[in-house]
Amino acid sequence: MKRLLITGANGGLGSVCRERLRHMADILRLSARRDMGAPAANEEIVLCDLGDKAAVEKLVEGCDGIIHMGGQSTEAPWDVIRTANIDGMFNLYEAARKNGNPRIVYASSNHAIGFYKQTQRLDANSVPRPDGLYGVSKVFGEALASLYYDKFGIETACVRIGSCFPEPRNHRMLSTWMSYDDFVQLIERIFSVPRLGCPIIYGASANSASWWDNREVAYLGWNPKDNAEMFRAKIDGQMEPPAGDDVNAVYQGGAFAGDGIHES
Repeated sequence: MKRLLITGANGGLGSVCRERLRHMADILRLSARRDMGAPAANEEIVLCDLGDKAAVEKLVEGCDGIIHMGGQSTEAPWDVIRTANIDGMFNLYEAARKNGNPRIVYASSNHAIGFYKQTQRLDANSVPRPDGLYGVSKVFGEALASLYYDKFGIETACVRIGSCFPEPRNHRMLSTWMSYDDFVQLIERIFSVPRLGCPIIYGASANSASWWDNREVAYLGWNPKDNAEMFRAKIDGQMEPPAGDDVNAVYQGGAFAGDGIHES
């Protein structure tokens, strides 16, 4: 690619993309609402509020691909979620439609299906069951991506990211963890395949305790290598596993399923 846009480039996974995906384009266009420091030799920095439609159109102009990590990343009052994850998503897809239909990686979330029980195994055909307003916004994003694929041909990988950190932090993450190496390989495959479509992908490593089945996207050739099981003994030594009716032991979304609605 000539130019790859990364939104939310100052966030946790956005920073990983900035550091580890330089090889994927001649220029990385990095976007966030706040300062990201000085650009490297192959970087462009564009400060942008996703709620600003005109600014988003300028942001997307000239980009061959988009990794959309921007937006509100946790549960929050509805007005915050609406501006970043509803209006912001619409602005991004309208900008993509007007600027050559670049392929998009959309950072959806496991919280789009967080009210499923941990005893249930899910695949791409499982009906969304969001565990909060944040999860609702991610379901909206998946639906919008589907519309813009069917109506305008914009290809999007909707990645329901589990828990992408250097290591899993608790027992729930033994099922949801995705290593940085597996995450980077997934992004590479998304932009490499000749035809992407608009798939739902569960963003998790090859965890023995996984709740998710990615057989529907075998055509991507993504074969995660890491397994959270290597950290089980360490986590067992640090904390007791949740038990009984603790939401972290019952629902795939964990604590998000127990949160109340955040009022403005």
